[in-house]
Amino acid sequence: MTLAKPPTLAPEVMRFYTDTITEADRLTSSADGRLELLRTQELLRRYLPEPPARILDVGGGPGVHARWLIEDGYTVHLVDPVPRHVEQARQVPGCLAELGDARQLSAQDAAYDVVLMLGPLYHLIDPADRRRALGEGHRVLRPGGLLAAAGINRYASLFEHTALAHLHLAHVRDSIAGILASRVHDGKKAFTAAYFHSGEELRAEVAAAGFADAEVFGIEGPTWAMLKATEQHAGRPLGDAPLFESALTAARMAEPYPELLAASSHLLSLGHR
Repeated sequence: MTLAKPPTLAPEVMRFYTDTITEADRLTSSADGRLELLRTQELLRRYLPEPPARILDVGGGPGVHARWLIEDGYTVHLVDPVPRHVEQARQVPGCLAELGDARQLSAQDAAYDVVLMLGPLYHLIDPADRRRALGEGHRVLRPGGLLAAAGINRYASLFEHTALAHLHLAHVRDSIAGILASRVHDGKKAFTAAYFHSGEELRAEVAAAGFADAEVFGIEGPTWAMLKATEQHAGRPLGDAPLFESALTAARMAEPYPELLAASSHLLSLGHR
């Protein structure tokens, strides 16, 4: 696909990942981050083809997922729009990493067995951009190939800011009310530009891009905010505590109940070309 002008990442998103957070630590430095990582691993391992298979990790950040996928025997090509992330991903043994944008991939048609989009849809506020990204994922997958696309849950900020114990503050309450109503955070203050999906909306977007048998899972399950709040106020890591194991169990037990999708922090949609 050739575009007259390459797409560009929103400046507030670039600043967020360059100057505000260290994405390499996000999935390991807190109990809810570790819960997200473990659940993403177990859901993907349930559906991934047997290694060796070719995986395109779109928006793969510093290579947190690429690392374990390569250790599992997969060939991983990572694409990310943040130079800092690409430099970090290149330090992962066996990971080929390059700068790129989900909306305009350099890969050839039908080149991959799996496409992961475990981040791009978070920050594509315009529906047309999300359609372009999912369309690119469809283009570069072989027939029968697997897409795994993640979204931030529409209600995640409500639960998170309760866990942080400041939702009752007027300016926080008003900001979160705006996100709940619009599904958008503009990134002007705190966090960054982001879109918040419902489970059905994410499933519908993946299906509309041409993926068959699209389904959606809640990644962290319905008790992740309890885990986060307890860790925040205990002031110590809880990644190895019984509460962590209970939250992980709750996420697994919640899978058959679609009404509990609304309580997760992130959503994962799976579909096949």
